[in-house]
Amino acid sequence: MSRILLIIFGLLLSNSVMANSNWVGALAPEFELQDQHGKEKSLKDYKDQWLVLYFYPKDDTPGCTTEAKNFRDAYQEFKALNANIVGISLDDVESHQNFAEAYNLPFTILADVDQEVSTAYKVLGGFGPMEYASRETFIIDPQGNIVHHYSDVEPETHSKEVLKKLKELIKAGI
Repeated sequence: MSRILLIIFGLLLSNSVMANSNWVGALAPEFELQDQHGKEKSLKDYKDQWLVLYFYPKDDTPGCTTEAKNFRDAYQEFKALNANIVGISLDDVESHQNFAEAYNLPFTILADVDQEVSTAYKVLGGFGPMEYASRETFIIDPQGNIVHHYSDVEPETHSKEVLKKLKELIKAGI
């Protein structure tokens, strides 16, 4: 009986890993959205640099604020690796501007009000009439390829995990 449970657990785990790895090696979907200052930003703006593209549900909510502040606190470490941090949610430019100012966020936050980018990256979630971007992160290499995808994010520790993974990827020459 326990052997059967182990086999079932192994199959479920491998399916989960395979589903998560579908993005790895794929060309990152292009985007063009307004940032918290109303300026257009696109994936091309980050050519020849590493990009940490993180999606989050809503400005000024506890988990999203924690995640943003942790990325803020590690910002200089990411910049030292030639990496940019970009957050995306369905909130509008004004909401992002207020959020960025309230927490002194030094990185770009993009407004995906039409849900096109969240749909392209398959992170659009919701319940009932409420839709949001799921908390997921993509590490994109300087050539525009997705080299790592986090589909399960813990706001408290995520920035440290991403920084560690980014260092590993750079060291491995990926």
